[in-house]
Amino acid sequence: MIGYPRSLARTAFFALLYAAAVYAGRRTAMVDDGVSLVWPAAGVAVVWYCAIRDAPTRHLDMLLLAVILGVGNWWTGAPPAVGVVAGLVGLIQVGIFRWTLRRLRPTLWGAGGTDCLRSPRDLWALFGAGLACSVGANLASLLGRWLVTGSIPVALSVMSLARHMASILIFGAVGICVGAALAGRHRPRREARWRRAETAGILTVSFIGQTAAFAYEHKLPLSFALLGFTVLVGTRLRTPWVLLHTLVVSLVAIQYTLLGSGPFAQVGDVSRRAVIVQLFCVLVTLVGLSLSLARDERRELLAALAEEKAELEAQRRQAAHHADLLTAIIDSMADGLAVVAPDGRVTLHNPAVVDLLGSASGWQGLHRLDGTRYAEPPYLPALAGEDVPGVDVLVRNPAVPDGRVLRVTATPLRHPDGTRSAVVLFHDVTAERRHRDELTNFAGVVAHDLLNPLASIEGWTTAAQDALSDVPEHAGLDEALGYLARLLRASTRMRGLIDGLLAYTTAREAAVAPARVDLGEVVADICLARTDAAVAAGKPEPVFDVGRLPAVQADPILVRQLIDNLIGNAVKYTAPGVTPALRITADGSPADSAAADAGMVTVRIADNGIGIPEGQHEAIFGNFHRAHTTGGYLGTGLGLAICQRIVERHGGHIAASDNPGGGSCFTFTLPAAAPSPAPTHPVLSRA
Repeated sequence: MIGYPRSLARTAFFALLYAAAVYAGRRTAMVDDGVSLVWPAAGVAVVWYCAIRDAPTRHLDMLLLAVILGVGNWWTGAPPAVGVVAGLVGLIQVGIFRWTLRRLRPTLWGAGGTDCLRSPRDLWALFGAGLACSVGANLASLLGRWLVTGSIPVALSVMSLARHMASILIFGAVGICVGAALAGRHRPRREARWRRAETAGILTVSFIGQTAAFAYEHKLPLSFALLGFTVLVGTRLRTPWVLLHTLVVSLVAIQYTLLGSGPFAQVGDVSRRAVIVQLFCVLVTLVGLSLSLARDERRELLAALAEEKAELEAQRRQAAHHADLLTAIIDSMADGLAVVAPDGRVTLHNPAVVDLLGSASGWQGLHRLDGTRYAEPPYLPALAGEDVPGVDVLVRNPAVPDGRVLRVTATPLRHPDGTRSAVVLFHDVTAERRHRDELTNFAGVVAHDLLNPLASIEGWTTAAQDALSDVPEHAGLDEALGYLARLLRASTRMRGLIDGLLAYTTAREAAVAPARVDLGEVVADICLARTDAAVAAGKPEPVFDVGRLPAVQADPILVRQLIDNLIGNAVKYTAPGVTPALRITADGSPADSAAADAGMVTVRIADNGIGIPEGQHEAIFGNFHRAHTTGGYLGTGLGLAICQRIVERHGGHIAASDNPGGGSCFTFTLPAAAPSPAPTHPVLSRA
């Protein structure tokens, strides 16, 4: 919004310009019977109203517009009542013009935007707004005159409609172009010298031709033939020059008609004469601007097309560069990368695929790690839309006689037609697995070999304690028994560590033999054993609340080890003086919904223990990680790592969370067993 000083200056400028236009329409262009041939005030009024849309003095502007129009009519001979009607009609006209223009082309200057006339569509929007406001103003004028004078001058109304249309079309186009230029949205281009010469020549010839046609004494109707000059101007000159040409032609036609010369002066009826000359001006304006704006629009479209073409070419070069770079990166990868089509054909692969598999297609000789051959490629689920997170396969064929272990990862790639390809990645893990196997075997052998001397240490320590128990009290006896007790505790901890290493090795490397396992029976047996152990140790008996547990398809030995570790941890990590309380539930039986659809059973073991420290809910599954190193809770840190390995080897997932009632909750999944007609194990609730 501009400031008041600038707004007042603009108000004064338009007020003076509008007063001059009203006076010119009432006096300068007046024929003998009092009918005006031209009415420039209509065009100036709409430009004035469009220029003050955000001005702080816009209400003053509208008041001045109505006063100037009413006083001008009264001062030049119209009755006072007619002057009042004229002022109100002027406000109605400018209001309809701007409202219509905003609906048709809101981006134009004066309609809410700052654009100049750019296309024939803009011209027709201006024409439509001018026609709408002229019709509205004439209807309001007829109604006002009928109320004031009691007559309805239809012929005068038709003539008024024509002159208002011509004025609004010509001055409105000029005002929009000037306003857009002042707003900085439309800057004139600098023309070449030959173009300036052409412009001057065409305008001069057109002016001379128009003047000669209207000054010709034989009164021949040559003016409409001169529309050819308008066509030439519209096709060759820029829009500002076309507007200048339109103004000059209109002034020549009106001036010579007023002087009684030219073809239009021969029309005897004043109203018809006024309508014809105004229609001539409108026709010149429409023809010239239509051709000029169509040419400008075509030029902008061609420029935009050229710019878009250049941008597309730049994008094409960039895409080609990225494709070459991506190809170079893929070809330099040590991992094999391939794309498999929906029909199983390999459509893309890098050289590493041939090095790792021995062939670029077919991929024969893919085996499981136990030596059995895959009936279908392990990446096949990706073609059905499933991710293959990582499967270790053994490659053994004539090209790879010694065998190679690869980790296969596959991701589905959806096509627009609904089909899927698979992006397959092959990573060589032969050395990694060999190194891991060597370490695992070494740990297993060492752990096993350490059991014999450890058993000897425990045996001789116990024998020494028994021997000293019969010795009479003397100095140093209690100290010697204390040393032996410490040695026995240390050997016990060492046995637990060795047993954990052996269990971890077994859980990691032992072959999985899936079978139907009744979780209810396994949990009942483990709960009974834990209760007996607590009674034998003189500790509080754990309270077990066991829900309905379905059967799973898993290795019985590993499942028992998994559940025993979790229940044992829950019982062990309980605060002193608190009776351990566990709730064991499951869902995902064949009769259940979500988990059953995935073919998995979800088991939850919640306890009332001391819980898991903040931020360690994932770290507790790491090797040798202990969440509680104080408080007298002994352990090797391998128990939960063994549980995670057992669950993962069955294709499941294990996680830890806080129990809302206090303590912790462990959740794991195992494959569900097929439905069986055998009766379900009864719910166990044991205290």
